[in-house]
Amino acid sequence: MEKLGLIAGGGALPVEIAQHCERSGRPLFVIRLKGFAGADLAPYAGAEVGLAELGKCLKALKRAGCRAICLAGNVARPDFSSLVPDLRGLMLLPKAVAAARKGDDALLRLLVDEFEKEGFAVEGAHEVMEDLSLPAGLLGARGPTDDDMADALRALDVARAIGRLDVGQAAVVAHGLVLAVEAQEGTDAMLARVADLPAHLRGKPGAGAGVLAKAPKPIQETRVDLPTIGVATVQGVARAGLAGIVGEAGRLLVLDREATLALADELGVFILGVEHDGT
Repeated sequence: MEKLGLIAGGGALPVEIAQHCERSGRPLFVIRLKGFAGADLAPYAGAEVGLAELGKCLKALKRAGCRAICLAGNVARPDFSSLVPDLRGLMLLPKAVAAARKGDDALLRLLVDEFEKEGFAVEGAHEVMEDLSLPAGLLGARGPTDDDMADALRALDVARAIGRLDVGQAAVVAHGLVLAVEAQEGTDAMLARVADLPAHLRGKPGAGAGVLAKAPKPIQETRVDLPTIGVATVQGVARAGLAGIVGEAGRLLVLDREATLALADELGVFILGVEHDGT
């Protein structure tokens, strides 16, 4: 197995990947992004690197003998004027600013291209750890009603539509009405907004109505930034009075799967994977 360079932001995903590599015996080197990577990654061999220190990052990966990289975890869009780049980062900065104006996907594609130019194979989190992906069908004990399925399919249509505009990856639909779409605030904050809406628009805990859909942007590089769900997502869905979660099979990551499924069953939230239709 080729040594993996894990470029780690925040959240549970980089930790799951690091633990998987440890269990499977895959050699690992972790680039911990300053201000984002959590303390759980500190025990792993690696280096701490600033967002604009591309040269330092590349040198550390090559010195460690990494042949492949995986970008994983949450990284908020930076204030480019406050970054402190090294020489290689400074050379890339104008392109990064221009790409960022086109959207998050353009910026991520630029970063992927830079690593590939340096000879690294770029692996998606779902390629490193195959059992991360949502399978087709139900994942858990509860299934959707006919009304839930209608909301799920409409929510997926909306999520894909905003994805085509590089706005976000998630939408909430209840009773056929679009209650929210995700932008820069993220899924948890979007669900909190839904929870503040009048109860007749959605449902209530224990008697949910409405569905959260998450889908990758049709234009996006699927090796980075695939949508994710986890324990916090299930909690947010239940608090918002929604019935369930839907995503595209193989194109949604389920973090901390055992705990996520246990909580979904406990709270009566369904999780459903549907086949990607190519749109």
